[in-house]
Amino acid sequence: MEFKAGQIAALIGGEVDGDPEVCVNTFAKIEEARTGALTFLANPKYTHYIYTTDASIVLVRRDFVPAQPVRATLVRVDDPYAVLSNLLEYASQAMTPSPVGIEQPSFVAPGVEIPGDAYIGAFAYVADGVRLGSGVKIFPQAYVGHGVEIGEGTVIYPGAKIYHGCRIGARCIIHAGAVIGADGFGFAPLPDGSYHKIPQIGIVTIGDDVEIGANTTVDRATMGSTVIGRGTKLDNLIQAAHNTEIGCNTVIAAQTGIAGSTRIGDYCMIGGQVGFAGHIQVGDRVKIGAQSGIPNNVPDGARLMGYPAVPEMDFARQAAYIKRLGELFTRVKALEKSEKQ
Repeated sequence: MEFKAGQIAALIGGEVDGDPEVCVNTFAKIEEARTGALTFLANPKYTHYIYTTDASIVLVRRDFVPAQPVRATLVRVDDPYAVLSNLLEYASQAMTPSPVGIEQPSFVAPGVEIPGDAYIGAFAYVADGVRLGSGVKIFPQAYVGHGVEIGEGTVIYPGAKIYHGCRIGARCIIHAGAVIGADGFGFAPLPDGSYHKIPQIGIVTIGDDVEIGANTTVDRATMGSTVIGRGTKLDNLIQAAHNTEIGCNTVIAAQTGIAGSTRIGDYCMIGGQVGFAGHIQVGDRVKIGAQSGIPNNVPDGARLMGYPAVPEMDFARQAAYIKRLGELFTRVKALEKSEKQ
């Protein structure tokens, strides 16, 4: 599909600076874009590309003032990145198939009601007692266990596994290979050195508008519920252990590990490969840099980095000092040598 600059500006409330009739049919990064592509400029580090890009349309801030002529047509908006996100969503909805019905072979237990606008893909398994909201899509080879509840508009992608009793809200996305509700890692040591498995009889509760990345695992609670709050987004390859509670609208990047019974607040931003000790509390609006280790409670609004994690300004100073260690050792050796002479 093709859209003109004028049409795009009308859709997003932008202002055209250039040819309103120029057309685009794809999206691209500003440094790679070719004729017919729409791109955006949000990060000042990429400003130099706007003078060389072959893109036909570039989204820019309303106050952007080019330092030299720009070949592309500009569409001026308040926030180019946010606007691009909306345009990508429109394009995705137009391009993504929206299957309906029950493919065969698949298994749906007797008595399970499948809404007329739902989709069950080939080789999917829907166990007895499952309750599905309208518009739910369960793609091929997914597994939905006994008594699971899934809210309207939620998508379960191929190969995802939802264990028995778990509850998933509306408009969620569970990506391929994710496992929701596997047993928590609970074992009691015995006198002979072996371990006795502690039954995990709780569930997982996922709020509305949550996204769970590919191959991410959310373990069921020992008792009660492991909770993922409304609007939270988990990247790929994350482990959330039993009885973990993650608040609303928190984002967590890949390979983060959250030990059991840890509570993370609302509106937090957590980088990749962060490790959380168990039984700690992390406040609201906390920001944690990648590869940090969190052994203790964290107050609201903290910004941490490092292992063990410290305030980010302290971490920056420590990093600067470490870079100068070689120079300092050389100076100390020179001083020691001069004292001996």
